[in-house]
Amino acid sequence: MGAHIVKLKGRKEVAAGTMAFFFDRPAGFEFAAGQSIDLTLLDPPETDAEGNKRALSLASAPHEPDLMVATRLRDTAFKRVLKTMPLGMEVKVEGPFGFMTLHRNVARPAVFLAGGIGITPFRSMLRQAATAYTGHRLFLFYSNRRPEDSAFLAELEALAKQDSNFTLVATMTSLENSKLAWSGEQGYITKEMLVKYLGELAAPIYYAAGPPALVAAMRETLSKAGVDEDDIRSEDFSGY
Repeated sequence: MGAHIVKLKGRKEVAAGTMAFFFDRPAGFEFAAGQSIDLTLLDPPETDAEGNKRALSLASAPHEPDLMVATRLRDTAFKRVLKTMPLGMEVKVEGPFGFMTLHRNVARPAVFLAGGIGITPFRSMLRQAATAYTGHRLFLFYSNRRPEDSAFLAELEALAKQDSNFTLVATMTSLENSKLAWSGEQGYITKEMLVKYLGELAAPIYYAAGPPALVAAMRETLSKAGVDEDDIRSEDFSGY
């Protein structure tokens, strides 16, 4: 771990109100899929009480050339500066941090439970698993209000078609506000939905990431279903 000064290389909208940012990857910067960084703005034109630093999961996979993060564009000074700063502007990156990385025992499936921007560490983990041919059976349950709000959805749908070890279960909770057609699952991630696709719930290792309410609900659902606490790993995305 260490501190690096890196330049913004590009940005793109990956869902309604969600943007991905691409930064130079420092020479020798190594990380495991699922880890995060601290990103600090340097001498920003504005700031507020929330400060100039954020902890952000790396959405890029370890084999990819750039460091990529993605975030909801809330109305804060940090987000406004990040959205409008010129390409080539420098920021400070520290890390990597975190332990929510893919388990080694390929006999046990990995089940990713994502809500909204909580998809970022799982995008990294799924990309890496597909490239490294880890052999894990992978399931992603991905909850959003609408298809328009679902970052990386098209990419994940394509990956699921290419990788027979990966099953994507995307579900929408507010389709009445959507302008796009949707034929997949609807409603929140429930025990019944998990059983439908997984069968025996005690077999996998679970990873949950997203808003605190979703993470808490997933932990409670799994615990009530008899899943061992040691088999549930989680990360709250508060305020993102």
